Amino acid sequence: MSSKIAGVSALEILDSRGNPTVRVRVELDNGISALASVPSGASTGENEALELRDGGRNRYGGKGVLQAVANVNNRIAPNLVGWEAGDQESIDRYLLDLDGTPAKANLGANAILGVSMAVARAAALAKKLPLYTYLGGTEAVRLPVPMMNILNGGKHADNSVDFQEFMIMPIGAPSFAEALRYGAETFQALKQILAQKGYATSVGDEGGFAPNLASNEEACELILAAIAAAGYMPGKDIALALDPAASSFYENGVYNLSKSGQGPKTSRELTGLYEEWIKRYPIVSLEDGLAENDWGGFREQTAILGGRIQIVGDDIFVTNTRFIARGIGEQTTNAVLIKLNQIGTVTETIEAIKLCQQAGWGYVISHRSGETEDTFLADFAVAMGGGQIKAGSVCRSERIAKYNRLLEIEAELGSKAVFRNPLPLNKLRNR
Repeated sequence: MSSKIAGVSALEILDSRGNPTVRVRVELDNGISALASVPSGASTGENEALELRDGGRNRYGGKGVLQAVANVNNRIAPNLVGWEAGDQESIDRYLLDLDGTPAKANLGANAILGVSMAVARAAALAKKLPLYTYLGGTEAVRLPVPMMNILNGGKHADNSVDFQEFMIMPIGAPSFAEALRYGAETFQALKQILAQKGYATSVGDEGGFAPNLASNEEACELILAAIAAAGYMPGKDIALALDPAASSFYENGVYNLSKSGQGPKTSRELTGLYEEWIKRYPIVSLEDGLAENDWGGFREQTAILGGRIQIVGDDIFVTNTRFIARGIGEQTTNAVLIKLNQIGTVTETIEAIKLCQQAGWGYVISHRSGETEDTFLADFAVAMGGGQIKAGSVCRSERIAKYNRLLEIEAELGSKAVFRNPLPLNKLRNR
């Protein structure tokens, strides 16, 4: 059956923060059509591909995406008619050439990614394959362990906590469905504990609670209490993962923990703080523990902590093979956070993952704080087989949509589904 592109169109829609984003529709000559919606980040790396915004103050405070929509409708669409939808790499390369800038500043990464994702989804439908099988092949059977963001601070919350994300990983669950249950029950237990202590139970951008706490450490203590209250064993059934997003509190060469009142710290002192925490709490993953340009600090941190936990680079790598290759050469981290909209095409994202695989590094497929109900990320995580996903807390429909899709995939795979802890046991012990 022919699966040539017959039309491409875009629309300005709203993301989970009420800000505009891009939705793209790709239509094929066989009558199939597919949609894709592009997420948006709040805590962004300075080297990310450019998310094109209209500027000015007349619409959405300058955050409109009508220019990106127009770029899809007027500049991209006419050039893709007649292309075979299954030729993902060639289409993505063409989009990069059409833009002609390293940061995708001409067409906008949001315009390009919307087209790239919608093309992949349309091609999968044309082949009558689930998206995860189309992108990953018949061996794509591994469900990811979720990193569930259940307590927020930093840029994701207006509170007294410096670090951005405190997450739980249900590493001891026997299946994804059970992992989701472990996480949901812990989330509900945490809500009750916060309420009993008189803390606010409102949630932040990614669905985690955002109370004012006495210290950063109290966030870990509360989560451990919630894990136990839900009937699970910390470190065995459910472990902790952190994303401090340290670039957000890096000022004039020091890390200023001003929200909590802990004051300034050097790279080494901050790594020392994390080391103390690792001894006290069952932390198995640390993302962006230092600022994006602190390459020397990251190398030292990985040398000190990398044998015990997963050290994940997000802002420092921005899903870009150039930075990831440097990181591998310099042993900057031992894992990479993967975000489709940081780089702007499906093909480039897969290339970044292949670099991680070749180096034996971990990789975590990640959402953004400004999300949509699109479930592309869930299929992509299974397709790439890395065994880890960040999709937010177990509330807010734009997050739950990803988890529910993963439940569907696990049910579809049946006995072929694989679910296992992605982190070596030696990284869960050796405190």
